[in-house]
Amino acid sequence: MKTDDLINLLSKDTKVPARLDHVLGIAIGVGFVVSCLFFFARIGIRPDIETMIATARVFFKVAVTLALALTACALLFRIGRPGVPLKANATALLIPLLVLAVGVIVELYVVPLSSWKASMVGRYSRSCMIYIPLLSLAPLAAFLWALTFSAPERPALAGAVAGLAASGIAAALYAWHCPDDSPLFVATWYVMGIAIITLAGAAIGSRVLRW
Repeated sequence: MKTDDLINLLSKDTKVPARLDHVLGIAIGVGFVVSCLFFFARIGIRPDIETMIATARVFFKVAVTLALALTACALLFRIGRPGVPLKANATALLIPLLVLAVGVIVELYVVPLSSWKASMVGRYSRSCMIYIPLLSLAPLAAFLWALTFSAPERPALAGAVAGLAASGIAAALYAWHCPDDSPLFVATWYVMGIAIITLAGAAIGSRVLRW
């Protein structure tokens, strides 16, 4: 049977999407719970969150990372279905990216040039680069496992989406702890941590999701 014929056959099988949605729902639940347990056991919410969440920077950081997690997870639910269009969901990923870019521009406008470097480097860049990948591990493993029940046309891309969704969840969690609130910091260190897991997901997905 040709690959195109197999894809068409799978795309017409209504049991595949239903089963995939169920398995991915379990994966998101398990991955999120495990990451939350690790977060509260080893990291914890910043002590001043009740007052700081009302500030523009902290609210912005939480909102952007949550938007990334939601849009990436939405794409994850479609990436494993052969023949399903992905353009709308992929385009939605631009929303948190554009919002972050606007935040960076505003930050560069209101913060003096002499403070740009300090805002970007922050105080806890090392912790950010450690904890975002660590918090991503459980969701990434769960998502890759769930996608083995699917038939992604491009395994590496599916793995990358799994990594992006996992690191989006991790970033959204870590944002509640991180004392560095500058959009410049988020655009540098959060994005680097997310990129590492996304690339790792692509590399793993290219192997384990191949069919």
